[in-house]
Amino acid sequence: MHKLWLYFWRSYLKLGMFFYFKTVKVQGLENLPKNKPVLILGNHRNALLDALLIACFTNRFNHFLTRAGVFKKETISKFLMSLQMLPVYRVRDGWGNLTNNNAIFETCTDLLYNNKTVVIFPEGGHNIVRRVRPLSKGFTRIVFDTLEKYPDLDLQLVPVGLNFQNTIGCPDRASIIYGKPIQAKQFVKPIRNNETVVNLKTTIQSEMAKLTTDIPKDTYQEDLEKLEALNVDYLNPKQVNACLQSNFKNCEKRKPSKLKGLRTVLKYLLIINVIVPFLVWKKIAQPKINEIEFTATFRFAIALTITPIYLLLIALVLGLIFSTTVGLVYLCSVLVLALLAVKL
Repeated sequence: MHKLWLYFWRSYLKLGMFFYFKTVKVQGLENLPKNKPVLILGNHRNALLDALLIACFTNRFNHFLTRAGVFKKETISKFLMSLQMLPVYRVRDGWGNLTNNNAIFETCTDLLYNNKTVVIFPEGGHNIVRRVRPLSKGFTRIVFDTLEKYPDLDLQLVPVGLNFQNTIGCPDRASIIYGKPIQAKQFVKPIRNNETVVNLKTTIQSEMAKLTTDIPKDTYQEDLEKLEALNVDYLNPKQVNACLQSNFKNCEKRKPSKLKGLRTVLKYLLIINVIVPFLVWKKIAQPKINEIEFTATFRFAIALTITPIYLLLIALVLGLIFSTTVGLVYLCSVLVLALLAVKL
């Protein structure tokens, strides 16, 4: 039953993403081992949407380490845990709560021993900056604790790059790039010390930086403005990073769309047809967002919940007033309009 539950939500989320994103490109999925314990390590730019993308576009059911703050309400906590999300505590959650991580890390070790997949975002928090930020050492503890308890375990570390053309925009384009698996055993030394931790962190950060745009911190704003002016394709981080490394001499530009005017018309037609969910987003949800990284997550949540209910109610009313055919034609017409507005 639990797998059916996970299948249902994965399918529903993928359907929602089909209508939300212009495109989601997946590369390197073959790099995810199917019958080994895997620790997936991804960059974190887009709040919960990062985890949802990995959940939908992998060949396994994953367990996710998720910021403890979203588990505060009991109902939400139970729902998230049913989707295999585990709370991880940070300093901002209070020093007293950090000890709760001991049980969570032990759970991760047990999951990995049973050939499960655990997903963690080792930057320690989300941020829309287009670079890989310094990694926290929490994931290294999971790696070393697991191999200390089960030294023969063939634990695989898979770096992931999550890329967005316009992180807080809608509709957006995304790509998920899975890197080559790295055998965790190679980092184990007879005595765990700071050097072994730094070596693991440095290796993973270097591999992650190849899978997403990695603008140097010292020249970040200047380089970002140049990339934006060039209209580069952030879904192709290999090319964008090559552009940066060549001092902007080897860069490819995205071709401007010839359908901008048509897209604008379709966008406003769609807004008219989903005016109530749109107003809920604009007047209620969006003003309450304190962290810009949650923008896309909350917008997607409204698109996935309120919007379908609203459209079904309108179709039902039309069906009762006129006929079932009219209601169905309306519903199908709005879905087609949504696809055109998003995909063009």
